[in-house]
Amino acid sequence: MSVFTKFGRNAFVLMLLALVALLPTKLNAAARSPKIAGAVAAALAQGETPRALIVLAEQADVSAADALPTKAQKGAFVFNTLRATAARTQAPLRALLTQRGIAYRAYVIANVIAVDALDAATAAQIATLPQVARVASNADVKFAAPVSVAPDAEFAAAVEWNLSKIGADKLWQKNIRGRGIVVANQDTGVQWDHPALKNKYRGYAKKTDSVDHNYNWWDAVHSAISGAPNPCGYNAIAPCDDYGHGTHTMGTIVGGTRENRIGVAPRAKWISCRNMDNGNGRPSTYIECFEFFLAPWDSAGNNPDPNRAPDVVSNSWSCPPSELCAADTLEIATRNLRAAGIFVAVSAGNAGSACATISEPSSIYNVSTTVGATNNLDELASFSSRGPVTVDGSNRRKPDISAPGVGVRSSVPGGGYSKMSGTSMAAPHVAGAVALLWQANPSLRGKVSKTEKLLFHSAKRAVQVGNQSCGGTNQTNIPNNLFGYGRLDVWKAYLAGQ
Repeated sequence: MSVFTKFGRNAFVLMLLALVALLPTKLNAAARSPKIAGAVAAALAQGETPRALIVLAEQADVSAADALPTKAQKGAFVFNTLRATAARTQAPLRALLTQRGIAYRAYVIANVIAVDALDAATAAQIATLPQVARVASNADVKFAAPVSVAPDAEFAAAVEWNLSKIGADKLWQKNIRGRGIVVANQDTGVQWDHPALKNKYRGYAKKTDSVDHNYNWWDAVHSAISGAPNPCGYNAIAPCDDYGHGTHTMGTIVGGTRENRIGVAPRAKWISCRNMDNGNGRPSTYIECFEFFLAPWDSAGNNPDPNRAPDVVSNSWSCPPSELCAADTLEIATRNLRAAGIFVAVSAGNAGSACATISEPSSIYNVSTTVGATNNLDELASFSSRGPVTVDGSNRRKPDISAPGVGVRSSVPGGGYSKMSGTSMAAPHVAGAVALLWQANPSLRGKVSKTEKLLFHSAKRAVQVGNQSCGGTNQTNIPNNLFGYGRLDVWKAYLAGQ
């Protein structure tokens, strides 16, 4: 006799429904956990396997690095402390992911593990672990392109207006051009053999005309993010720029030829990390580049060495909440890089002229040096994002300082030049200025807070913004939520530091 004959079809269905109601699924358990971000929980509830960031509860305390006298000591201490903390706390979680066959990438710059495909059962189990603080989204982030782009011809031995505006050429006359300092950007990549950049690439040896990309370049884009074909491919073994933005920002920091004087610190060396695919990144790609800068590794991704870390990192990108990037996703990585004695310059964003438009990591952080944009008349650019920072409830005053960001001429892929406008163009000026100051005064190297004070208190205060007021501050209040302390003046910062 069949079950259906004995009980009836309807009775059997009702019995099954009752049993299901008594047995909560792993899917529902994952969706209910307060540790799991809403976007991740929603995807799990739909039966999807989303990318996610598993943030561990214990984050290493590296504050003792501040008392160490040299950048090398700071970097080694921070790296070793972070690595030890990650090794100890991540081990059980990594074993679980391996057992379940889930691909992951573990980081130390922040105690975080990125997973490519998180299933509901694993999410529910992870959420019960006391060492796990939360499971955050690792969504794709669309790059905010420059406000304007215009091709430009070569100039004949001209010093660009933006460089003379901040006084960089005055330091060049004293043979202060950034020699001995290493700068970096994480961006869309760099055309390493651009005529304005090739001789400044740390991996290039001019005497032998040879190149070594180990410790000098990393591609954090391991597979398609944008969905479009990528001219650089993925896991590129040599620096490559698929968008044009990174070559431009690097040119403003260090670029130059006899005919094209475009870089603030033309004798500094550069390294780079690609964090975007056709202008699309993820929190994990940004974290990975931060980690590469903490202790660059070889081309196989092995043997990290904090002694090869750059001095300055320029960041002309953002990770917006609209793309599910939580306000604190990148804060730990940014803070730890700064603790290692590395100066972190960040563009303010191009969401102005409204107030409270500085709203995206890493520009919102206190540990970032956030840079707004001005034009050749020392007027604050209309697009330059303003403070205060309200997205995290801090009401923090931002930006910190401003720099030229309108019609800035620099290098672009293909060996040419272009004028671009945006706060992306402003932040590299500050990165280059730090390179000049740290060559001029080696005792400043690795001392980020002291360097910030020099830059801030020497900035030109007479920046014009009309009668706008943001967060209770206007242009007469220094600092303010419009242009911060003022427009960058590296010459005055140099004089103040003597």
